[in-house]
Amino acid sequence: MNEPRLSPCLWFRTEADAAAQFYTSTLGGSILRRSYYPDAENVGGYAPGDLLTVDFSIGGLEFTALNGGPEFRPNPSVSFMVEVEDADAVDRIAARLLDGGEALMPVDTYPWSTRYGWVQDRFGISWQLMATGQPRTTIMPTLLFSGDSAGRASEALEHYSQIFDTTAENVSRYGPEEGEREGWIGHASLALLGARLAVTDGDTGHGHPFSEAISLQVLCDTQEQIDRYWDALTAKGGRESQCGWLVDRFGVSWQVSPAVMAGWLASDDGAGRARAFRAMMQMRKLDLPSLEAAYRGE
Repeated sequence: MNEPRLSPCLWFRTEADAAAQFYTSTLGGSILRRSYYPDAENVGGYAPGDLLTVDFSIGGLEFTALNGGPEFRPNPSVSFMVEVEDADAVDRIAARLLDGGEALMPVDTYPWSTRYGWVQDRFGISWQLMATGQPRTTIMPTLLFSGDSAGRASEALEHYSQIFDTTAENVSRYGPEEGEREGWIGHASLALLGARLAVTDGDTGHGHPFSEAISLQVLCDTQEQIDRYWDALTAKGGRESQCGWLVDRFGVSWQVSPAVMAGWLASDDGAGRARAFRAMMQMRKLDLPSLEAAYRGE
């Protein structure tokens, strides 16, 4: 049995494949697999056989790009910190991401980095680029607690530390002259599920609510793992959604899913794919034995 792993999911209307190819070419990575809507039915306005998901890897982190519909749009409440070796790498990546995008914080020298910029790309996904001197590119999902969630990053750190049995690292807090409320989290990170997750408070010029457009997948091997993380993340004010999705007490969206589900939905067995998909669509918390039985036609 493997430990669960963390994988961000990006929600698009129809641009999942274009986005995945853009990110792998811009940041260096590879397409892992594609899955498609069932062949025999229309789902949510998508035709049979339309692209459903693209799984891809960049910076040592696996992502899913999902064609899910027009309901959700990304915003900077969730961004991705891209740590690269030097200023040249920051400038090169920023130039690609800014083609059709916009700068949220111009690429420049800042107190925390000799080269840093925050950009929103043509698909609406936000990236923070920072030169660190380390030769290996890494990518870290970053949660911005603003608007109604402002000031709750410290509470979230404690909550996630308990759920994922980890400890906050590199915690810095705003001082009296830094433009945010003194004592709020300026930056902190957690090592969890084979990845790193960062949190920050920020209410000056922000106010972006968390959105289902970017969710964090917890990919599990067993039903016991699914039950554990589902129950913990929906506790104390979280709420269940459909198909393994949930929103936690802070408004952050998660998916708790069997790791094998991606393979079933990308399988050459069209009938098995359709059965697994239909079974998933009827569930809130996912039931791994039932999904496997549906895929196998049992």
